[in-house]
Amino acid sequence: MSLRDSDLVLRPDDRPDGHGHGQAHTFTVERGGAPVGALELQRSDHAAAWLRWQFEPELLIGDGGLRAVRLLIGHAFGDLGVDRVAAHVDPADAPSLRLAARAGLRREGVVRGASVRAGRRVDEILVGRLASDPEPATADGFRAVLNAGLPLKRVIAQGLLRDPAGRVLLCELTYKHDWDLPGGVVEPHESPRDCVVREVAEELGVQLTAGELVTVDWLPPWAGWDDACLFMFDLGVVAADLVRSMRLEPREIAAVHWADPAEVRARCRPQVADRLELVADGGLVPPFLQSGRVPE
Repeated sequence: MSLRDSDLVLRPDDRPDGHGHGQAHTFTVERGGAPVGALELQRSDHAAAWLRWQFEPELLIGDGGLRAVRLLIGHAFGDLGVDRVAAHVDPADAPSLRLAARAGLRREGVVRGASVRAGRRVDEILVGRLASDPEPATADGFRAVLNAGLPLKRVIAQGLLRDPAGRVLLCELTYKHDWDLPGGVVEPHESPRDCVVREVAEELGVQLTAGELVTVDWLPPWAGWDDACLFMFDLGVVAADLVRSMRLEPREIAAVHWADPAEVRARCRPQVADRLELVADGGLVPPFLQSGRVPE
């Protein structure tokens, strides 16, 4: 069955895929009777399929390729009983990424080494759409596609806990040499303030209240980690012997220590030491830092 949208015609050439995995529904895309591209819908199971497209440049950049892909997705959902359509897209292929988004295919992640080009494995972007997803032209559909493609920034929340002598509580960690403040990575839909309270309870076994935000520190990429924004909250001043009642999470916390400025400098990464020196000076801590320092 041919599929039509105004001046576009998708002419089928269905055939077994040759690998015994189902049926590849292939179409030649014609405009004005001339072939301008090709589409393939490869069934991966009874209700899911992989989508591939190849268009002439003007069709890919214009609305013709988009209309062809939407037409085939509608056929898959409405006539073939498919409830999920997915595709792999080259991260460098901006027109195809834009086409996928406008067709309602949401970014779902990076598939490492998904294909081989010029004799080496390269990554590809996985995009997908469910039959139950809102139409991409609606407000809900537009927001969902846009949200799935926006950059994600890692957020860390840490707590500044001091004793009456002004020493700072540092955690000796099992997974790195440097000591650091208590805290951790903020979970999805969790506020940084709630995160530091949760992390202290889970890793140190004590219930503390997070006070004012001391500063926000942007951390550049380091040692295989992506960049992040760190929120540091004031946990107040407590008696030094509080550490005796702490129940440490042994998989992450080897020990805790009260550290003076000299020990902070000796045991922590320079960015952490720089940030804590600003606090130790007793003046107004800048609300925003970059890698522990005031931006120039």
